[in-house]
Amino acid sequence: MVFTSFEYLYFLIILFSLYWASPNKKIQNLLLLSASYIFYGWIHPWFCALIAFSTIVDYFSGLGMIKFPNKKKLFLFSSLVANLGMLAFFKYFDFFSENITILLNNMGLGLNPFLIGILLPVGISFYTFQTLSYTIDIYRGKLMPRKNFIDFAVFVSLFPQLVAGPIERAKRLLPQIEIKRNFSWSLINSAAPLIIQGYLKKLVIADNISVYVDKVFMLEQPSVLLLIAGTLAFTIQIYADFSAYTDIARGSAKLFGFDLIKNFDRPYRAVSPSDFWRRWHISFSTWIRDYLYISLGGSRVKTKFAFFIVLLASLGLSGLWHGAAWNFIIWGIYHAIIVFVYHQLGYGGRWKPVNIKSKISSISIMFVFTVLGWMIFRTPNINWLLDIFYTWNFVGNEQMLLVSLIILSYVAFYSILLLIIHQVEYSKSDKKWLFSIYYGFAIAVIFIFTRDGNQDFIYFQF
Repeated sequence: MVFTSFEYLYFLIILFSLYWASPNKKIQNLLLLSASYIFYGWIHPWFCALIAFSTIVDYFSGLGMIKFPNKKKLFLFSSLVANLGMLAFFKYFDFFSENITILLNNMGLGLNPFLIGILLPVGISFYTFQTLSYTIDIYRGKLMPRKNFIDFAVFVSLFPQLVAGPIERAKRLLPQIEIKRNFSWSLINSAAPLIIQGYLKKLVIADNISVYVDKVFMLEQPSVLLLIAGTLAFTIQIYADFSAYTDIARGSAKLFGFDLIKNFDRPYRAVSPSDFWRRWHISFSTWIRDYLYISLGGSRVKTKFAFFIVLLASLGLSGLWHGAAWNFIIWGIYHAIIVFVYHQLGYGGRWKPVNIKSKISSISIMFVFTVLGWMIFRTPNINWLLDIFYTWNFVGNEQMLLVSLIILSYVAFYSILLLIIHQVEYSKSDKKWLFSIYYGFAIAVIFIFTRDGNQDFIYFQF
């Protein structure tokens, strides 16, 4: 089920009514669990079998670590194999099969790749990481396993953040599931602005500018200027699209008494690569930091080379997490390189500019690096991108120049709209009438400028 469909709105209204009419927490959680499976299996019911499998494995793995402490590693291993094995099979089998076949054929073997061609289950990357945080934290002694299976199953499958995050930690979300939740009108007051804001970002900004992004990256060989314009448009699209999902997820969760982590903090204001990853997809970047980067040694390693290898492994795998394609891996490696270079120059970690001039220049430079990264991220393939820069036709013909200028004008317009949204989001004003006017106007804009048909969120493919 897609957030931007009418089915979701009907689903939300019905569940909201039943949920708050329920007499106790146990019934509420049963309703949430049932609704989450309906939400996830709306189009492909067999997806539910995968999340149920992951839930069962990790539930018993967590209990097993406490009951049989001398076999903790075995239970953790079982959890890792089950979850990462499922993720690898459905998401990466064809990718590795194809690339291994190419390698063998270059060695003189005439083989055809064995491809399963199976549909990628939506959200598998997200709930796999979420449930792994549970077993890893139990293994590390930071969390006690839960005996209530329903509560744990709700944690794994909670529908607002199931498909595209934020990736919640067990120690943060489980306590919210286990306590009694009471209705308050403040829930609606805090949820509605987030949901409206999310729809505004998705339906008005991301979906409309995506038309131009898709056309640029479908061209056989656009000019360099047109590629830059298309990449800047994608820079707007991916942020508006992904942060919109988080806003709607957080708003939907608030309707049922849950507080989800904020996943974005104005990432294009980052002053360094490290700062960017503290602002972009926060729940994922902190997961990579806590469960992969630190586990590999992090900044504690003794040599620059070892530090670079840790960065390559952490951010390279984070790139692979985004998709089974080389451009995602190269995007991750690219970020590892710029993080390493910034660290060596003394601008890593928690470094901050000393004055406004330094801050503006730092943000500008980092924004250029971010856009170059999105160019790699969005390219249909790396050879396509290299060919454009190899031929170096900067302006192209008159038609390409005109299209480039049109796209850049849309980038400017939607950038201003995003700045207005941010101004409202981070405003500390207590003038409620101003916010009422803004959100009323936002609803009107959504109805006027929404394109026909539902456009999937970008991160559904990850």
